[in-house]
Amino acid sequence: MSGARSSPRPALSIVATANKRRAILDLAAEAERRGFAGLACPSLGGTMGLCTSLAHETHTIPYWTSIQPIYYSHPVEAANTAAHINEVSGGRFRFGIGVSHGPVVQRLGVATGKPLSDTADYVAAMRANERFGGELPPIWLAALRDRMLTLATEIAEGAVWANASLSHMSAQLDRVPAARREDFTLANMIPTVIDDDIDAARAVNRRTLTGYVSLPNYRNYWRAAGWVEEMDAVEALLASGDRDALPGAMSDAWLDDNTISGPATRVRDRLEQWVATGVTPIAVMSSTSGGQAKAIGELFSIFD
Repeated sequence: MSGARSSPRPALSIVATANKRRAILDLAAEAERRGFAGLACPSLGGTMGLCTSLAHETHTIPYWTSIQPIYYSHPVEAANTAAHINEVSGGRFRFGIGVSHGPVVQRLGVATGKPLSDTADYVAAMRANERFGGELPPIWLAALRDRMLTLATEIAEGAVWANASLSHMSAQLDRVPAARREDFTLANMIPTVIDDDIDAARAVNRRTLTGYVSLPNYRNYWRAAGWVEEMDAVEALLASGDRDALPGAMSDAWLDDNTISGPATRVRDRLEQWVATGVTPIAVMSSTSGGQAKAIGELFSIFD
């Protein structure tokens, strides 16, 4: 799957998988050595612990939470920890936060308000703590839909999507004021599978997105992005209780707009299309033949 060609390296998602954290830190150091654009740390397995370790295990690569749910910790504690990581990493850390998803919040058993106001209040409380806890890193907001993106441009230094539609991105980027374009970071988490068998790669990405199409906020986003027929089909299956049939409602066109599947050259081309929009692609790797480490190794090989 390797091939010599000069292409911009994407950022890379790394998960703090239980009992494999040492191996993940080694992969992070290798990504730094290979010149990848950054490291994104999802909340699975404990993203703040991972980010603390990255401050010591890497030296030049930027990295961020993508994202840390705001309901996981009090804003004062979040601010203290984020300021600590910012300081000991030499300013390489970015704090990506968001409200997460309904099922996650329900499992926590916490009281929530409106996503926009909860997020704005959380950021304000963190900033108020700076004089006690130290300088905060740049804050990024999870900004799937337009209103949260607008809030991000008002109170934060960046926005990060997950599973965004490439075809819809230009319309959303028009909402970023020209005055913010120079100092406002944009990134997107993209499920990615590298395999010469594109149908096998797509099948893995369909499994990944099955959970996301079950969430109303994502379905509303994809409707706004123009994928009405697919979302109608998904909602009909959910209403009937036939969740096993959900992958069949995901057309190739819809899937390819939100994920990357296929041989090395196709994956590189699609990553470059994201870079051309001004949005940093974050490769969220899966494999048709192994786990996280195998999938990340496959990504490394296409940039050798």
